[in-house]
Amino acid sequence: MDDRDGDDDAYAKLVRRMNSPRVVIENDVCEHATVIQVDTVYRQGTLLEVVQALADLNLVITKAYMSSDGGWFMNVFHVTDDGGNKIRDEGILNCIEKALETDAYMVKSMGKMLLSKEHTLVELTGTDRPGLLSEVCAVLTDLSCNVVNAEIWAHNARAAAVIHVTDQSTGTAIEDPRQLSLIKELLYNVLKGLGDYRTPTVSISSPGEIHIGRRLHQMMFAARDFERPLSEDDNSVRPSVTVSDCPDRDYTVVTATSIDRPKLLFDTVCTLTDMQYLVFHGTVNTSSDEAYQVFKDMIPFSGVPNYDLRSGFFSFVQNAEDSLYDCRNTISDMSMDSL
Repeated sequence: MDDRDGDDDAYAKLVRRMNSPRVVIENDVCEHATVIQVDTVYRQGTLLEVVQALADLNLVITKAYMSSDGGWFMNVFHVTDDGGNKIRDEGILNCIEKALETDAYMVKSMGKMLLSKEHTLVELTGTDRPGLLSEVCAVLTDLSCNVVNAEIWAHNARAAAVIHVTDQSTGTAIEDPRQLSLIKELLYNVLKGLGDYRTPTVSISSPGEIHIGRRLHQMMFAARDFERPLSEDDNSVRPSVTVSDCPDRDYTVVTATSIDRPKLLFDTVCTLTDMQYLVFHGTVNTSSDEAYQVFKDMIPFSGVPNYDLRSGFFSFVQNAEDSLYDCRNTISDMSMDSL
């Protein structure tokens, strides 16, 4: 091999190492939580990827500090397990470090990515109603499909579902074009409610990998589930959200106070990303059951706001009495016969 090729490979590895996230995990600096510091090169989507990885590891974020400066993104997270305890298990600590320190977390997430090359992916959005999931499952059963995994979210009378199915006869992805077309047609008919002015969507594909929670966020946002007239009763249970523009500095500040719940920061960052806003600075503090979030130096991806930030943000940080999604159900490794 040419020496120059070896030098090029060594230089490429050095560049990758220099640009890879730096992760420091401390259990001695905070009495009540494990502190995780992640420093990485800033790029669009970095914050979401880091928060997504922590959420997929079922870590509860009690505090967070996020700041971008000079092309670098510095994040500090105070985390506990779901029992409110520090993370002391060496295996879990190594898993956290591996998930955040390598480029793998940019593409894959621990436990929430589903490889679907052997499955057919069915995505649905439509108006929620009692018995909807049962009707969808009945159609799939009649069409000789097995459900490998399914997750459905519902909010503001809108529903979205990601379902992985296989052919009952082969146990693999469905390839017959006529069967695929029939599945799409019949599911569309199920989703199309009487008098519903919003058109349902049905898509069928065979992707490599998807992050199910992230995908459902995108689908619900596309279905505009945050659009609902506000009444006085709604306002009584909705969080306090303030959106302030700073024209002289050309950015926006969002402040939200709400009842805390699992994965609140993940849901919030997903929302801001779907609304096409970049976040350069932010803080999150929780006390008892309350969460206080501030995001500063926010600018639209394109430089021009495409969505009503306040309206959309309200929907995704609702408190426990009117939680993010009224239904967040998962059906895993389940045959259609059991439904």
